[in-house]
Amino acid sequence: MIRVVLPAHLRALARVNGEVELELNVATATQRDLLDALEARYPVLRGTLRDHVTLKRRPFVRFFACERDLSHESSDTPLPASVANGTEPFLVVGAMAGG
Repeated sequence: MIRVVLPAHLRALARVNGEVELELNVATATQRDLLDALEARYPVLRGTLRDHVTLKRRPFVRFFACERDLSHESSDTPLPASVANGTEPFLVVGAMAGG
């Protein structure tokens, strides 16, 4: 099971409490696999994390795992082993901007 922590506004939109757990049936899980599974399970999240057409990360959304920013890595890069085995969560964070 892969654990995903969503920000409060996306948890409210998806109507979930706490962490989301996803099971991916792939040999090596990638960010793309994880986000595809998340959007399949919670269709209301489609377009909130990634653009509908390009599937690129939205500008004010960041992805973190194992104290690393994964936001700019290729979506086909394998997830860290501790995320893939459920030891560490995959964090979705809404970035802040302005002054």
